Amino acid sequence: MSYEDFLADRPVIVTAALTGGVHGKEANPNVPETPDEIANAAAEAEAAGASVVHLHAREPNGERSFSTARFQEIADAVRARTDDVILQHSTGGTAAPDELRAQPLRTDPAPEMASLDMGPLNRYDRLTSENTRGLVDDLYDEMVERGIKPELEVFNNGHLNEVYGLLERRELDSPVYTTLIFGPGTLTRPTPQNFLTLVDDLPEDAAFNTLGFGRHQLPFATMGILFGGHVRVGLEDNVYYRRGQLAESNAQLVERVVAVARKLGREVASPSQARDMLGLDA
Repeated sequence: MSYEDFLADRPVIVTAALTGGVHGKEANPNVPETPDEIANAAAEAEAAGASVVHLHAREPNGERSFSTARFQEIADAVRARTDDVILQHSTGGTAAPDELRAQPLRTDPAPEMASLDMGPLNRYDRLTSENTRGLVDDLYDEMVERGIKPELEVFNNGHLNEVYGLLERRELDSPVYTTLIFGPGTLTRPTPQNFLTLVDDLPEDAAFNTLGFGRHQLPFATMGILFGGHVRVGLEDNVYYRRGQLAESNAQLVERVVAVARKLGREVASPSQARDMLGLDA
C-alpha cells in the first residue's frame, strides 16, 4: 500500500485519556482523580480540541473503580462541565472479576462509546488482564444492547487477529473503530514498520486511532495524523510533556497534538464531526 492510499482529507479525531486505573498523583500531581477534577480536565481538553474523553473512575482514595454509581457521578459531572464532548467509558481492568467489567456501561444515559480490550496483556510481574473471548463477546453484546460504539483496543498484532475473530462472530457497525497501541511489554514494539504493518492489516472499513505510551506518545500520534488516522493523548498514557518535564494537564497534551495536526494539514474534528465519522448519530 502506497503513502497516497493513507492520505485523508477528513479531520482528525482527538481523544483525551484523562486518568487511568494504574498511576495517580504519585506519578504526576496533575493527574485528575476526583469527579470534579476529571470534569474540569474534560472541559479543558474539549476547549483544547479533544472531541472524545476516555474515562476511568477512581474511588475517593484514588484507587480504580468499576462501580456504575461512581461512573455515573463522573459522567454527570463531565456532561455538566463540557459543551458537546463524546464520553467513552473504559471497560478494561487488571485482576478484576468479569462481573465488574460491564458496570461502566450501565450509566443513564449510557456513554456513546466504550473501550473493548481485544485480548490478554501483562501488568507488572504477576498480574494479567485476561480479556477472554467470552468476556469480549459479553461486553460487546451489552454495548450493542445499550447503543454504545465499541472502541477496539489492539495492544499487539495478535489482538488484531482477535478483531478479525470478533468480526466473524458478530456483525459490527461500520466503521470498525480500532486503537493501535505501541510501547513496552505486551504492547506492539514501537517501530515505524510495526505501525505501517498494523495499519496495512486493518479490516477494509476500519478507522484507526493511534496511541503511544510514555515517550512514544508524540511520535506515534504524528504518524497517525500523517497516515490518515486519529490520535489519543493524555495523562493516562503519558505523564510527561518532554523528558524530565511533567505535563501540566491533559489540555497541554491535547494542544500540542492539535498544533501538529494543523501544521501537517489536517483539521481537528469537532464532537459533531466525530459523531458523524464514527456513525454515532446512526
